[in-house]
Amino acid sequence: MAATQINPPSGPESGIALRHLLLPPEDPQVRARSERLCELGIDARPDAELDVFARELAQRTGGCYAGVNFFLDADRQYFAGLYSAAQDITAHVGPPLLEEPVPGRVMPRDIDMGICPHVVKRRRALVLEDIRDFPRFAGNPVVDAIGVHSYLGAPLIDSTGVVLGTICVVDQDPRPWGREGLETIKAMAAELVERLEESANHRG
Repeated sequence: MAATQINPPSGPESGIALRHLLLPPEDPQVRARSERLCELGIDARPDAELDVFARELAQRTGGCYAGVNFFLDADRQYFAGLYSAAQDITAHVGPPLLEEPVPGRVMPRDIDMGICPHVVKRRRALVLEDIRDFPRFAGNPVVDAIGVHSYLGAPLIDSTGVVLGTICVVDQDPRPWGREGLETIKAMAAELVERLEESANHRG
């Protein structure tokens, strides 16, 4: 029997249909996540300790950006911890020589704005050594806006099974993260979750 060929949709509806195929189903953990983040004392504010953590993540993996990203509600992802190599450049040579774009801390949670929503949906780490090799991600606006060409991310899954967000590192060049990079970011994600829960227990 000949194989049946399925042609992609065409016409005005094709873009909508294709986008629908790439979207994850509605996140069932939105409410539980918001409540859990509140219990852990996490909200939409920069955290100096998480900025330090992001810097360590970038240094250990070799990326130029790194972040600790919490999904506060159904609409927003917030980088409570954020690091850019441009910060170190600025510290040494000053703003006039700084041309590298620096990402902001708030992004829409929409799957079309960033790669971390996919990690939350998958509940496991994601390695993209060259984003341009993956059609699902190559057209993401952050790829051009920040000049991102490689991504490494892991979910922050707490002891109750809730995915709080992600930690991630990206680079402006293709980067062979390899098994070492994957194991590093998974270990650091587990370490950070443990640290967040211990801090909340001490406050309680």
